[in-house]
Amino acid sequence: MSAVYKDDQEDWLTVCLKYLLFVFNFLFWVGGDAVLGVGVWSLLVKSDYLSLLASSTFAVSAYILILAGSLVVVTGFLGCCAVIREQRSCLSMYFFCLLLVFLIELVAGVLAYVYYQRLSEELKQHLNQTMTENYAQPGKEAVTLAVDKLQQDFKCCGSNNSHDWMESAYVSSKHAEGRVVPDSCCKTITLQCGKRDHPSNIYKVEGGCITKLEQFLADHLLVIGAVSIGVACLQLAGALLTACFIYLLYKEEEDYFGAL
Repeated sequence: MSAVYKDDQEDWLTVCLKYLLFVFNFLFWVGGDAVLGVGVWSLLVKSDYLSLLASSTFAVSAYILILAGSLVVVTGFLGCCAVIREQRSCLSMYFFCLLLVFLIELVAGVLAYVYYQRLSEELKQHLNQTMTENYAQPGKEAVTLAVDKLQQDFKCCGSNNSHDWMESAYVSSKHAEGRVVPDSCCKTITLQCGKRDHPSNIYKVEGGCITKLEQFLADHLLVIGAVSIGVACLQLAGALLTACFIYLLYKEEEDYFGAL
């Protein structure tokens, strides 16, 4: 193979990789927006139920996604500049940023998967206790609001069933005013409607609120895990393309100085 043909081949590969990296940066930005959007959605839309969870793993996964999505904005800009200027130092920094974001999103995905596996056990162990001991108690306003929203949104009553409320601190207190369930259990909420627990008045859902909340959180954790792992794989591919591009630039520079 002649030296001229070899140089032309390397130039062609360099140009192809350059355009591929531009395409990747576009996909990178789209993926970053998806990651950031899922993270913000997790905290803003789903935060009402976080006070009912025993661990903070769900919230931590969302915060990690927000961090990763924010880094994508900076990394994507750095990548565009590095590819245009074809500077190996900038490309090397871009390469390590991609690996960093890859690791962050991988951690978020793994956390979501691990929490998904233990979600059912955690809810069974802690949700009933949280609802019966903390509902309408001093300093537990966040839990009270979360329970009311949970029961209304999912049309359920009690962690397992409506009878769970009979052993609650709320029903046993004078603040209940004769209620056997909170008013949020009622199909149509009116003042003191919780005094009657007939199926025509309150929600009688098989499995109670645990089943509803578990399915809701499990579906969301699958979204977090899928987005995290998917975008992480995209960034790993980008890191490999960047490494090849750096190598070709190094070879071109070496050939240039070797010819002098």
